[in-house]
Amino acid sequence: MPLDRYAPAPDEMGVIKAAEDVLTGKCMRRRGLEWKLAPRASAKDTEPRNRRRYGVVEPVIAKIYGYHLPADRPTVAKRSAAMRARDKGLSTAEKKAAYGSGRKLGGCAKRARKELAQGLPDADFGLLNNTIGATYEQSMKDRAVVRVFRAWSACMKEQGYHYTNPMKAITDKRWLKGDRVSRIEIQQARVDVRCKKQTDLVSVWNAAEDRIQERAIKAEPGAFKELKQVQRQRMGAAHRVLEES
Repeated sequence: MPLDRYAPAPDEMGVIKAAEDVLTGKCMRRRGLEWKLAPRASAKDTEPRNRRRYGVVEPVIAKIYGYHLPADRPTVAKRSAAMRARDKGLSTAEKKAAYGSGRKLGGCAKRARKELAQGLPDADFGLLNNTIGATYEQSMKDRAVVRVFRAWSACMKEQGYHYTNPMKAITDKRWLKGDRVSRIEIQQARVDVRCKKQTDLVSVWNAAEDRIQERAIKAEPGAFKELKQVQRQRMGAAHRVLEES
């Protein structure tokens, strides 16, 4: 997606979080406290960007997980487990030093985030987030997208499923009640994916969203140029922290 150029991908966010972890550890040790670094996740194990942007689109994922999120890949799961174990083992004093005592992030974790951003130019991240949401909503009202939604809905109806668009299907409350993936859910998800392919829904929706995002970027060229610069410099800073650790 055009707006992806201005925000970190999941694997890039992993680099940023790993760098913040290193800086948090340095801050904790300056206070005489222990901090065990979490193992880094492999880039190949991170979730693909925009994987569920248009609902479930992968036949294999639908067959195994239905509408549920796929299980974390090994190194991602290992990192998450290590972070949970570390946080669970922190004393009250260590937790306060690491994260602060209020609802908002504080302590060494907040200091690490600020340190990583030190020297970076100001950029309007609110604009980016608002534009991502607004252009997505606009794309769902695009004429071509509305037509393909109708075609997809008709395809689903032939198999006994009644939804006006794919996001209604994936957010059905029946699938949000727990971790268990039912046979009924898998059956519907597989039909959903087949109907998307049959109607060419993903290509049509993606093309519409691409056009809308490009127009939004052209409307604020200066702001998006700054966002790209900040993203590039932020990644450079994160890599330097990791190389020096």
